[in-house]
Amino acid sequence: MVLKVNDIDFAENLKQNEKVVVKFYADWCGSCRLFAPKFTKLSNQEAYEGITFLDVNAEENPEARKLAGVNNLPFFATFKNGNLLKADNTSKEETVDAMIKELL
Repeated sequence: MVLKVNDIDFAENLKQNEKVVVKFYADWCGSCRLFAPKFTKLSNQEAYEGITFLDVNAEENPEARKLAGVNNLPFFATFKNGNLLKADNTSKEETVDAMIKELL
């Protein structure tokens, strides 16, 4: 399951969850919309149970965007124990999958 969060919820999720993967998007971003079902599919995989999946609108949440260093969209970031582990702007499912596997 993917949770849509704002800056406040984002900070709380980083504090409360050991492993977090975030997709940063914008409503106008076609690649972001195309990746949404793939991100949902990844979040539902049994192997990734215990990992929190978040969706953050990069245009509306500047604090989350700054913390992850978002420089393009779609942008993905993984956090472990509240610390940024890896970040990348990509539209490739295999790249995001590899980032998530590093959290395990």
